[in-house]
Amino acid sequence: MGKNVTGVGRPRASGAAASSRSAREAVLEAAGELFTGAGYAATTTRAIAERAGLRQASLYYHFPSKEDILAALLAATVRPSLDVAGGLSGGEAPAAARLWALAYADIRLLGGARHNLGALYLLPEIASPNLAPFRAERAQLKSVYRDLVAETGAPAESIGVRANLVFGLVESVAIIRRDDPVLDVEAHAVEGADGVLRLAGLPEPGAALRTTARALLTRS
Repeated sequence: MGKNVTGVGRPRASGAAASSRSAREAVLEAAGELFTGAGYAATTTRAIAERAGLRQASLYYHFPSKEDILAALLAATVRPSLDVAGGLSGGEAPAAARLWALAYADIRLLGGARHNLGALYLLPEIASPNLAPFRAERAQLKSVYRDLVAETGAPAESIGVRANLVFGLVESVAIIRRDDPVLDVEAHAVEGADGVLRLAGLPEPGAALRTTARALLTRS
């Protein structure tokens, strides 16, 4: 991990400005940059507040602890995909198209976010009791993948293994991005979604399936 970053931030806000939604977003933006750059353990709430242009007391108004900031950042890596999954459920589209669509959207979320927050999944702090809601949401997303793999007709005895591999492939974009910060997100999302279908035991996806899957995302 890198050294703690405590450079001069923007002018410190207080009062109404410090309690605004923009202040909360400034904290998350600053923390995302520092956690993925300097490292979670090396980053202090003081450093986050300074980078966000806030007094430390204002930061605590929005987030009682550094772990609460981490929880909010991690939630943003799964909730949008759960929303996509909800929009894809109960439709008449083939399971293969829905699985491709979810994987494509998920990889784009993790690969295209301003900061590589998916890399934070490797932190030992993930096991903290305070992060149980994040772990539950991530498990819920994984169960959606498992259900879609099952819908594709995978043999019952292999569904669990294939779902694990599928989920691992999707989340691996965070590791790839760590090693290649300028990766082509769109190309990785398409190839990754194609790979997800292969892991599910399905034939090589063609242009027609991809078009159907993208159309599902515009409606979800």
